[in-house]
Amino acid sequence: MKISSFALLVLASAGMAQAETLTLAPTEITEWKAVQARVESRDVVPARARIGGVIEELTISEGDLVTAGQQLGLVKDDKIAFQIAAQDAQLAAYAAQLATAEAELQRGETLVSQGVVTRQRLAQLSTDVEVIRNQIAATQASRAVLTQQETEGAVIAPADGRVLTVPATRGSVIMPGEPVATIGSGGFFLRLAVPERFAGDLQAGAEIRIATEGGETAGRLAKLYPQIDNGRVIADVEVDKLDTAFVNARILVEVPIGTRSALLAPMSAVSTRHGIDFISMEDPSGQTVERTVILGAPQDGDNDGMIEIISGVAAGDKVVLP
Repeated sequence: MKISSFALLVLASAGMAQAETLTLAPTEITEWKAVQARVESRDVVPARARIGGVIEELTISEGDLVTAGQQLGLVKDDKIAFQIAAQDAQLAAYAAQLATAEAELQRGETLVSQGVVTRQRLAQLSTDVEVIRNQIAATQASRAVLTQQETEGAVIAPADGRVLTVPATRGSVIMPGEPVATIGSGGFFLRLAVPERFAGDLQAGAEIRIATEGGETAGRLAKLYPQIDNGRVIADVEVDKLDTAFVNARILVEVPIGTRSALLAPMSAVSTRHGIDFISMEDPSGQTVERTVILGAPQDGDNDGMIEIISGVAAGDKVVLP
């Protein structure tokens, strides 16, 4: 029995001696800075009233999706209808005058052939007919202007997008040029502000990590603005499938601000017992010992599957791989 136990101990020692090891060495990793970004639309376009009057219809509310050319509301000015009615009455009067003038002209042409009326009088009658016809054309043009103004009471969406605000209400009085609604269009992006001490480490095109409800996603640093605002650098981040349900919503993102040296070990080599992290190391005599360590953040990208060791080990130590 003692011989068997001794044999097992020898075999176990041989197996441990053959275990693979990893020598710890400083590795350059990306330093990330957590900041708050804000969901913004590229363009904020107001849908304005083109005439003054009372808002009779309002068919949209905050959050609605609209398309360019869609009618959002209707502004009505009762004075325009009265002016059109006045123009119609004027046209009716001109029509009656034109009928009389044309009859006079026709009678004058008959009398001229009989030598009763002079040609001068005939020319005057012809001029009267032409004047009335021109007055009718001018009145019709004025009526067309009023009709166009009436159609401009429709409030039209200037672009595709989402309705952000609706400052007007049905029944309220509005002046020409006042906004009935504001529309966020041109797509959505993230805008963030980073302390200016990190300005030199930011680069356009860098990958940005974004925390969402569905997990972590990636974006791209699209643009850096040269003007520093209140001690912060403003940058825009492009993200595929960005949640645009809430404009100006704040989202936590991580921005690369440089690199630093760190000791990395495989996550599989770390074990946790009673809330304490241990890692198996090979001591100078070749024996396997466990050390307590403080862990940093798990790595991704080229160092996927590795985790930073903050304390408990040093460069040159050998980690026993499982």
